[in-house]
Amino acid sequence: MRILVTGGAGFIGSAVTRLLAQQRGATVLVVDKLTYAGDRRSIRDCEGKHGFQFLEADICDLPRMRAAMAEFRPDAVMHLAAESHVDRSITGAADFIQTNIHGTFCMLEAARAYHASLDGAAKATFRFHHISTDEVFGSLGPTGAFSETTAYDPRSPYSASKASSDHLVRAWHETYGLPVLVTNCSNNYGPYHFPEKLIPLVILNALEGRDLPVYGDGSNIRDWLHVEDHARALVTVVERGRVGETYCIGGRAERRNLAVVETICDVLDQRRPAVRPRRELIRFVTDRPGHDQRYAIDCSKIERELGWRQQESFESGIAGTIDWYLANDWWWRPLREGKYTGERLGLLPAKAG
Repeated sequence: MRILVTGGAGFIGSAVTRLLAQQRGATVLVVDKLTYAGDRRSIRDCEGKHGFQFLEADICDLPRMRAAMAEFRPDAVMHLAAESHVDRSITGAADFIQTNIHGTFCMLEAARAYHASLDGAAKATFRFHHISTDEVFGSLGPTGAFSETTAYDPRSPYSASKASSDHLVRAWHETYGLPVLVTNCSNNYGPYHFPEKLIPLVILNALEGRDLPVYGDGSNIRDWLHVEDHARALVTVVERGRVGETYCIGGRAERRNLAVVETICDVLDQRRPAVRPRRELIRFVTDRPGHDQRYAIDCSKIERELGWRQQESFESGIAGTIDWYLANDWWWRPLREGKYTGERLGLLPAKAG
């Protein structure tokens, strides 16, 4: 297949790119603006592979996206480019509105024009795959799980922008007949994860003996999905998913945030013993505004219909992730010393008076 991957130098996008270019033999065009969270080093092993191409461009540049599709002539577009950090959206929502909503509109319009230019088998088999998040569904109580029929209830600027983009994609399918696929995933973790997110932040802070910040009382629950399991699911969907359908992708690995941090501490204590147990570095900090209490995904549809199964348990995945960070400081150290040093993000200013 010839696949155009937006955001292909980001965290999830780079996992998809590596899978397609190195294991599936696909011809891949990565389109990435290389913002702070995009890093071409994450796909360095794809550089030079037959059929691999890279275009540094903004998905909000509609003429350039139209030209990229017309020139590359993809069989599918996998749209992963997005601003994704909830904390950053709290204090800087504009970038999320621009990239996640307007950028998705531009990709849809470029894909619509390209799809209209096709005929025969190429037109019938083209797919636009939009990759989204479970955060569009809001917050769960102590029981239940999100599924493809869950009503939308976004609570943050980030999740609202992704919900908007999901609605645009479905509207372009219903109104214009664009052959789309939508996936909503749970929290990802694994190699090449920018260190503003919980798991890489805690790993690196713990290695350096710095405080390990836990929001609120650490009781918030997330369902954790290894990024390489997610990449396999996404490629399965673009290859075999039914047009117009949504597929929820989860890890079946619910954990309280505090338990995640404690697990990282314990594994690191085994791998790199320190003077004192790293759990002593845990510090409870002011909670995130509007912090969703619990996420969980029912991924039975993709398992049943497409035969996807996760390969990593949380225990194997987190151990492998920690080992990767221990072995690859060439990747993360420049980020910690330059782009992001671990400071707290997403705090609202104190109320006057």
